[in-house]
Amino acid sequence: MVQTSYWFDVAEYRARLARVQAGLKERGLDALLAFQPETVTWVTGYFTRGYGTFQFAIIPADGEPTLFCRDVEEYYLDATCVFPDRVMWTDEDDRNQLAALTIAGRLKGAQAIGVELGAWVLNAQRWDAIREVLPAMRIEDQSLMVPTMRFIKSPAEIAYQRQAAKAAEAGMQAAIASARVGASEREMAAEVCAAMIQAGSDLPGPGVMSSGERAYHLHGGYSDRILQHGDIVQIETTPNVKHYHARFMRPIRVAEASDADHRLAEQLIRIQDAALAQVRAGVAATVPDAVYRDGVLSAGLRETYTNKTFYSVGLLLQPNGGEPLEAHPGANWRFEENMVFHTYVLARGFGMSETIRVTADGHERLTNFPRQLFVTSR
Repeated sequence: MVQTSYWFDVAEYRARLARVQAGLKERGLDALLAFQPETVTWVTGYFTRGYGTFQFAIIPADGEPTLFCRDVEEYYLDATCVFPDRVMWTDEDDRNQLAALTIAGRLKGAQAIGVELGAWVLNAQRWDAIREVLPAMRIEDQSLMVPTMRFIKSPAEIAYQRQAAKAAEAGMQAAIASARVGASEREMAAEVCAAMIQAGSDLPGPGVMSSGERAYHLHGGYSDRILQHGDIVQIETTPNVKHYHARFMRPIRVAEASDADHRLAEQLIRIQDAALAQVRAGVAATVPDAVYRDGVLSAGLRETYTNKTFYSVGLLLQPNGGEPLEAHPGANWRFEENMVFHTYVLARGFGMSETIRVTADGHERLTNFPRQLFVTSR
């Protein structure tokens, strides 16, 4: 008998299922076809590193979900999934046809269903096969129904993110210690990854990491480049625990920094402090977003500021890097207690960021690393 290893209490999974089913009934829908891996894991508990193969959950408005997945994942299904009903395909099966037959069989009598049409695993070929067996059914795109429910984290979810934040801090300490003249970005990344894994991260990261010219451009990855005297290293550590994320950025100068560098870091910290001072439950997202933008632009640190300033993080499975809740000048949402965000400010190759939890009267920093420009000694 397989020993179960649920990430959360069964009661929490059943409460999540009840919320989804209430949402379906409010929308007049008989079921949800959940293709997004995060939805499958959040509602049912089922997790395997093989989530990139064709798998999904059929979540009825009443009753328990059905899992559809590859047969070699049965051990992980038994170990992590709270609900027993399943259909498994083998590598010799026509998995698209079997998926269509499974959906048709489980949804007999259904008149209207929701589908996560925006899920990256639901390609056009798969959807065509499924749509063929549902010709008379009303279908609604419900790609955002469950992600929206996930924006407010439970205490158990936030506990995982606090653990991830500790791993992020270990990774950043390793980054600072390994950023030296003559080291390669690859060597530095190896130290960061090892430190985060040893501190509890389920994946190595390191996240954004680049030096030299690429440090001025977001989303650089490590390479064979050798660090030189005076280089900026743009570094973000992005670990996770049970795939619940926390992350942060700090600027590093290799061996030497100017007074102007230190002033820039101090400016970014003041701007971020002013923005975060506005964050609390009930505040419009545009309020701290404007503080970030106005602060950077009025100081002449950038000519334009087009990127988001906050984005929600929680349960994230690659390739997803964030939840679909972002702060920008057109945002129309408000902060709520126990939302968790990565919030960042960037200028001239320097990045300063934190992962925060929103509270009733402010915010809690989950990442608690010293906030400064770090200058290595060699």
